[in-house]
Amino acid sequence: MKFFWSSLLISTLVLACQSPQSNPPNIILIMADDQGWGDMGYNGHPHLKTPHLDAMAQNGAIFSRFYAAGSVCSPTRASVMTGRHPARMGICSANCGHIKFQEITLAEMVKEKGYRTGHFGKWHLGTLTRDILDANRGGRKKNDIHYAPPWDHGFDVSFVTESKVPTWDPMITPPQSAEDVSASLTEGGSFGTYYWSGPGQRVTENQKGDDSRIIMDRVLPFIEDAVDQKQPFLSIVWFHAPHLPVLTGEKYRSLYPELSEGQQHYYGVISALDEQVGRLRKHLRSLGVAENTLIFYTSDNGPETSYTVRDQNIPYGRAQGITKGLRGRKRSLYEGGIRVPGIVEWPAKIKAGTQVNVPCFTSDYFPTIAHLLGIDIEKYQRPYDGENLAPYWRLEKKHRSSPIAFQFGKQFALIENQFKLYGISDSPTQLFDLSIDPQERNDIATEEPALFNRLLSEYTDWIVTIQTSQSGKDY
Repeated sequence: MKFFWSSLLISTLVLACQSPQSNPPNIILIMADDQGWGDMGYNGHPHLKTPHLDAMAQNGAIFSRFYAAGSVCSPTRASVMTGRHPARMGICSANCGHIKFQEITLAEMVKEKGYRTGHFGKWHLGTLTRDILDANRGGRKKNDIHYAPPWDHGFDVSFVTESKVPTWDPMITPPQSAEDVSASLTEGGSFGTYYWSGPGQRVTENQKGDDSRIIMDRVLPFIEDAVDQKQPFLSIVWFHAPHLPVLTGEKYRSLYPELSEGQQHYYGVISALDEQVGRLRKHLRSLGVAENTLIFYTSDNGPETSYTVRDQNIPYGRAQGITKGLRGRKRSLYEGGIRVPGIVEWPAKIKAGTQVNVPCFTSDYFPTIAHLLGIDIEKYQRPYDGENLAPYWRLEKKHRSSPIAFQFGKQFALIENQFKLYGISDSPTQLFDLSIDPQERNDIATEEPALFNRLLSEYTDWIVTIQTSQSGKDY
């Protein structure tokens, strides 16, 4: 516990001496689904076109070492929503558990400061209906235990699916070639996962074409309404792209005429998402609120592998995401599974062209926003795993205050600035120096026994706090 509580106490004491933000920023949290660390134009991709994300990065700060709290989707989303490790609330994997009513969400936190709140896209933190079979866990018999929609967790406006949908014509079952399409579904029929806007409110209009555009069509009116009402807003936008099933329209495929069909679809899906990010940023400028709008962009984990070659670190079929040489992919706690794109833009406060080289992760969003709004999260009386990011993007701190811990299935990891501990059941635990070995090829555990034992002890201390949370004592 020594590596969490000291930094949390310091940040809380500092916060207590500050007055709340007099001109609170609008806040937008954008997340892609299964976008690899290398899947960005600004990160040197040989083919991918992401001009709007590149412009956002150029106008703000890039995190060169940004991490998802989980190596699959639902856990990372829980970390964003609460600032806590997903294991604390029993969200162990995709379609596992749900966000509990005792958790304080970002939406609930900012509402005390008068924010209007909206969630758009993939939810994946619980089921959305008690009435019909929907997605992975819906229906009358399976639903009640995990019913946890965004409108019960502080969101004023919602347009959400429980889980994945095709990235083109999202309500329609695509061909099997799009991958991750159940054999029980009929091509051209209903995909069986729906958009919901409230209890029993299934959305049926404007659901043709690019799914990222369909989502953004709901985000922009929400922002307009908040601006009209002179309310600061929190808008969480969780795109489905580029999660399988991956397919896109000819407009986006034509951007990559020399590449394979699988690459055309995958890169086209990300370019379509990028187009919507550009549309959002343009709209903020037209409304006159871009200067004081804080936008984060990331992915929920590393890139997927096609089902025929799962666990191989190579692009294949429609799963064309790359890690830029990092070891591992989705479901792995090696770097390729958890290091993801990280951008923050806030023209009023963040200097253009900033690069943050300190390891940061998705659990940091919650305490960062609390800090900016003058909210003392110690009043919630529970452990938090993240810390305030502002000193890092202001380049005031060059080392992280506390390590980042990970746990997924039989794997665990701990990152302390340049060093990383990685372990998996029935295998020797490894130690890497990421400053010289980001590909995690050279295990230095035997060369640095004191460091190895200290980090292992710190991870063990952290696991004790996780077990305490899982017993319900946080509440």
